[in-house]
Amino acid sequence: MNGRTKVFLYTVKDFLSYLIRTANNNLLIHIFFLILMLESSNLITFNGLANSSSYDSFLLDEERGRLLVGAEDHIFSFDLVNINRDNKQIAWPATPSKRDECKWAGKDLGKECSNFIRVLQPYNQTHLYICGTGAFHPICAYLEMGKKDNIFRLASQFENGRGKSPYDPKMLSASLLLDGELYSGTSADFMGRDFAIFRTLGDHHPIRTEQHDSRWLNDPRFVGIHLIPESDNPEDDKIFLFFKENAMDGEHTGKATIARIGQLCKNDMGGHRSLVNKWTTFLKARLICAVPGVNGIDTHFDELQDVFLMSSKDPKNPVIYAVFTTSSNIFKGSAVCMYNMADIRRVFLGPYAHRDGPNYQWVPFQGRVPYPRPGTCPSKTFGGFDSTKDLPDDVITFARGHPAMYNPVHPIGGRPIMVRTDVDYQFTQLVVDKVEAEDGQYDVMFIGTDTGTVLKVVTIPRESWHDLEEVVLEEMTVFREPTPIAAMELSTKQQQLYLGSALGVSQMSLHRCEVYGKACAECCLARDPYCAWDGAECSRYFPTAKRRTRRQDIRNGDPLSQCSDLHVEDRSVFGVENSSMFLECSPKSQRALIYWQLQKPNDERKLEVCMPKMTYQGLLIRSLTQFDTGVYHCQAVEHGFIQPLLRLNLQVIPTQRLGDILPGIPGAGGGAGHSAKHRMWYRDFLSLLDHPELNSVEEFCDRVWKKERKQKRVKTPNVKLSFRHKSTQPVKRTKMRRGLKNWNAYCKCVRICWLPGILAGRHFNLLYISY
Repeated sequence: MNGRTKVFLYTVKDFLSYLIRTANNNLLIHIFFLILMLESSNLITFNGLANSSSYDSFLLDEERGRLLVGAEDHIFSFDLVNINRDNKQIAWPATPSKRDECKWAGKDLGKECSNFIRVLQPYNQTHLYICGTGAFHPICAYLEMGKKDNIFRLASQFENGRGKSPYDPKMLSASLLLDGELYSGTSADFMGRDFAIFRTLGDHHPIRTEQHDSRWLNDPRFVGIHLIPESDNPEDDKIFLFFKENAMDGEHTGKATIARIGQLCKNDMGGHRSLVNKWTTFLKARLICAVPGVNGIDTHFDELQDVFLMSSKDPKNPVIYAVFTTSSNIFKGSAVCMYNMADIRRVFLGPYAHRDGPNYQWVPFQGRVPYPRPGTCPSKTFGGFDSTKDLPDDVITFARGHPAMYNPVHPIGGRPIMVRTDVDYQFTQLVVDKVEAEDGQYDVMFIGTDTGTVLKVVTIPRESWHDLEEVVLEEMTVFREPTPIAAMELSTKQQQLYLGSALGVSQMSLHRCEVYGKACAECCLARDPYCAWDGAECSRYFPTAKRRTRRQDIRNGDPLSQCSDLHVEDRSVFGVENSSMFLECSPKSQRALIYWQLQKPNDERKLEVCMPKMTYQGLLIRSLTQFDTGVYHCQAVEHGFIQPLLRLNLQVIPTQRLGDILPGIPGAGGGAGHSAKHRMWYRDFLSLLDHPELNSVEEFCDRVWKKERKQKRVKTPNVKLSFRHKSTQPVKRTKMRRGLKNWNAYCKCVRICWLPGILAGRHFNLLYISY
C-alpha cells in the first residue's frame, strides 16, 4: 500500500467462498467480504455538536496554547496539544425575535437564521473581539480570556456589527484588528449590495471605501487582510487586501471574475473636502495566476480562494502564497502561485488604469500625476504631509477617479508552482511551513480541498528559486465524509495542523515519517524535509541533532549516495490454475512508477510484463495458466533511480493437485472417494465472481448449499484456527459468531489478501494463497 494511509487487512478463518455445511448441524454460514479500513496516523477529530456547524473561523493563540474556533451559535476553545482534551465552549445564539425576523424576510431558518461567527480577533492581552451574523442582524461582543488565568467568558453587553460582520453567512469576508482598530472587508446591508472596506472601533471616525462606484469595488468577495510594513517608519505601514470581484466594464469580455490585491495606508484619515470619511490611499491591481499557452493564449485561474504570507528575515518582504481555481464550469482546475513584494510595489508605482479613446477602453494613464503620488502614505518619508486631510485637492480628485492600476501582478517565475486539473477536487485552503533540512530550507505546503483531503507538497528549487519542482509527499483524508476544508491553521510550536469544516475540527501532525517504510531508500526517496533515516528507521529530522547516521537528500532524492542497506524482499506465492491472481506491490512514494519483469523457470532473461495486467497497487492476472509460472520482479523507478522492491516466485497449482495443499476440505482433493463435482468445487467460486448480478450472492450460495445437501455428508476434522489480527468487522455479529463456532475447515498457512473490484467495474474480492 502507498504511504498516504495505513491499511488493515482483516482475515477470515478460511478462504472458502461458498457455504460449508458442518457435520453437527445445518447452520448457514454467510460469506463476508474482506474490509479495507483507512486510518490517518496521528489524526484527532472533534466531530462537532448536533446543533452547530460551520467551524470555519480560526484564531491560533500559541501563547496560551489554545485554538479559538467560531462556528454556528458557538465559540470554542481547544487545547493545541489535543483538541479533544479540555475543550471549552460558549453558546451565543441569535435571539428568538431576530430569528423570526430572519424567517419572515424569506431566509432559511435552519441554514441562515443563526449567529454564524465571522470575526475572531485579539483585542488586547485579556480580550478578544468577536462578531457574528446574528440571523441577518450582525452583532459583536468582547470575549474575556484572561492574561494567565484560565478564563473563557462572553461579555453581557453587545454592539452593532454593521460594517464588521456580513449579514449573510454565505458571504466571504475578512477582518484584521490592529491597535484597537478593526479593518474589515464585508457587505454593509441586508441585501448584500453595499460592499466596502471599513475601519471601525478606535478613537477615529469610521472610514470606508467610496459607495456605489464599481471602479472601486465591483461585487467583491474578500479572502484576507494583512499588515505589511513599507519601511522602517511605522507611519508608512500599509494594509493589503486580497479579494476577487467582477471585472470592470471594458476590462474583460463578458462577465468574469478576477483576483485582486488592494492597498491602503494604515494612517489614512480620509479627505478634507472630498472623500470625507473615505479612503484616500486605496489602490488595487489584478493578481495573475496563469499557465502560459501557445500564441499568447493563457489558461487563467481567477477564483482566489486563500492567501498565506510566509514571513522572511525582512518583515517588509514576505513571500505570498495564493490558491486559485478556475471560473469555468467546463474546465475545472486549481493552482498555487507565489508573489514577492518587490513585484507588487512595482505595479503600484506603475501607470494607473484610465478609460480613454473612441471605444472608451482601459489604457495606461499618460497625463500628469499630481504630487504627492496618490496611494502614498502621509509621513516624513514620502512627501512630508502629516495627514491625508492635508493632501492637495488634485491628489484627492485623482485618487477618486483612478483606484485601479493598469499593470497586473505576475507570479514568481511567470507561472504557478503547482497545478491540478482533471481531478475530482479543487483547492480551498493553504498554509505553509518553512522546514530546515540537511541541504537547506524548504517550504512545505499543506493544501486543503473541497473533498476534505489535504495535500502535503514541498517545492524544491532546481537551478534557482524561480525554477521550482513540485513534489507531493502525501495526500491525507481528514474527515470521515467528503466536506470542503474551510479553515486551516499551523502551529510550528506544537508541530500540528488544525483544519475546520462544516462537520467539525481535525488535528494532525505535520510529519508522519513512519509511513515512508522501513528502509533507508524509501525514506530518502520520499524527500520529506521533516524526515530522515537514522540508521534504524525513518524518523523526525532535527537540524540540531549531532548524529552522523542521519541520511536525507531532499534536493535530489538519491538513495545511492545515502543508503547502503538496499535489499529485496523474496516471497513465494501459489495460485490455482484458471483462477485469478493479484501480485501486490506498491511503492511508498507517490511519484514512483512500478515496472514489472518476469523471469521464466530455467531462463536467465527477464521479460517486461505487458501493461494491461498492471495496476497502481500491483499486477493482475485474470486467469492463471502454467505459462504464468516464474519469478516476478517488481521495481520502482523514480528520478532515474531503479529500486528493486519485491521478488515473487509464482507457482501455479494444477486443479488436480489442489487437495495436496488443502487436505481435508470437501471436494478439494483428488482422491477416489470424491466425485468429479467435488474435485471442481472451486469452479463454483469462480462462477460466483463472474456472476452478472453480484447482489445475488446469497441466492447463489443457497443454490450451492442445496446441491451439497444432495451429496453424501463428509465429516471434516474439527481444527481450531487462530487469528493474527485482533480486529474484526462487526457486521452481522451474532450470525458470524455462531457460524465461526461451527466452521470446520482446515487451512495450511493461508494468507487471504484483498483486491478492490476492478475487473469489469465489479465490486468483489479476489483471494490468493501465499506461503
